Amino acid sequence: MRQTDVLIIGSGVAAFQLARKLRSDINVMIITKSHMKESNSYLAQGGIAAALGEQDDSEKHFHDTLAAGRYHNNPDAVRKLTATAPSVIKTLVQQGCPFDKDAQGKLLLGMEGAHSENRIVHGGGDATGKTIMDFLISQRPKNVEVIENSFVYEILVENNTCIGVKAKNEDNQIDYFLAHHVVLATGGCGQLYRYTSNAETVTGDGIALAYLAGAEIADMEFIQFHPTLLYAGGKTCGLVSEAVRGEGGRLITEDGKAIMKDVHPLADLAPRHIVSQTIYEYLSHGEQIYLDISPVKDFSSRFPTISDLCRKNGIDLKEKRIPVVPGSHFLMGGIQTDLVGRSSIQSLYALGEVACTGIHGANRLASNSLLEGLFMGENLARWLNTQSFSKSHKLPVWREPSENRSIKDLPDLQELKKAMMDHAGIVRTRAGLMSLINWLERFGGEQVGDGNLDHMQKDTLTRMFMLITASLIAKAALQRRESRGGHYRQDFPCEKNHGWQQKQIIHCRKKEKGKVDEQIKVATIT
Repeated sequence: MRQTDVLIIGSGVAAFQLARKLRSDINVMIITKSHMKESNSYLAQGGIAAALGEQDDSEKHFHDTLAAGRYHNNPDAVRKLTATAPSVIKTLVQQGCPFDKDAQGKLLLGMEGAHSENRIVHGGGDATGKTIMDFLISQRPKNVEVIENSFVYEILVENNTCIGVKAKNEDNQIDYFLAHHVVLATGGCGQLYRYTSNAETVTGDGIALAYLAGAEIADMEFIQFHPTLLYAGGKTCGLVSEAVRGEGGRLITEDGKAIMKDVHPLADLAPRHIVSQTIYEYLSHGEQIYLDISPVKDFSSRFPTISDLCRKNGIDLKEKRIPVVPGSHFLMGGIQTDLVGRSSIQSLYALGEVACTGIHGANRLASNSLLEGLFMGENLARWLNTQSFSKSHKLPVWREPSENRSIKDLPDLQELKKAMMDHAGIVRTRAGLMSLINWLERFGGEQVGDGNLDHMQKDTLTRMFMLITASLIAKAALQRRESRGGHYRQDFPCEKNHGWQQKQIIHCRKKEKGKVDEQIKVATIT
């Protein structure tokens, strides 16, 4: 059993930003289930949005974020994010983070979909996530210990206060970690879907862990599907950044028809949910869609990561078009928190994609995710730095619950991914969602976590967490009888501003006297 002051689960941008901003006398542990560079943050091709241009300002960024989020956002949270964004970038530049600059040493500002100004800061062309993560990791203080290949599978809670976690090490042995403050920074749940841009480790663990512990989970119906994943050999092979369309790339059919021309005023730079739904419609009729890169000057030097990805998967860039499909990319919902990162369980926090802060609304604006991770990591650090960490204050000793629990069978992973893509993917219907929910409940649905977790292997635990998170998504999607942002219901194709705008669907699991009560409520965003 090990003890620390602050325990961080996950190794993305929010985790390392928090860790490096904490006081040097605070003992910090970062636990990650694989390697610390295996995360969505590290894979991120896109940049960081900040109003740094002469014609730009934070109010424009604020309004673009609300429009992309279909006004489901928390406006106060968005305004604080966009107002802080320029100083976040300037601070990183001053500290030595190597963002892309022009010959005069000024930051290059790119354009992406649904932005009204050039405000996207990049690093390494299309390797911004890697650039920032390498920088943050290089800044890791001596008081921060990183433990790799440790799979957290249970949050320890006493009297609605988180006191630590249980994890399995490389040898599948159980380790206990007790802490005064536990932070979930585990990312989203992209691997629940057949087509995804996400790292293989992003399986919804943090959301399921928090749900089983009794934390409130919000907005799970809002999944962003990135319009352009490279499609080769019958599968998705990685992300083709929206920045390609920002530089002039166009979505076309086999015969060269521009599919976005009359769909939206911004055409190929329309919000992601509109572009994804348009591509999906063509795919459903058997038409392959391509990204025409002929208008992009010096494509290989401008986008080295994407060019290398294409070559590795047999795509000849001389043909100037890349086959693409939409796939799951980002979760707008998650563990409900305030702008410090506090969840509904005392001493349990959430940062980054695993959290629902109200910033992204129903659809994340491009390049706001790395920004949110940096912003929220610093917010929580600032708050924790005001707390007392008395060395004389001892954590309670965790005692195992005495009940004997059992576990049901779990679904085949590929079958689960296909079912999610078919019924809780880009286009949803009541019939499809009901079919999915009934199928998930054959395996226990979101209540499957009442089994004995200690004796389960890590791959089985992963499938269990995926099942729980899938159930939360499906039930929220069934509940919201409208279309908004990343949630599109074919049977309710319009936004219902008088009934659903600023309304959240919140899941919470309460356990009293051995009985589990799952609650789903509709609440107004505050």
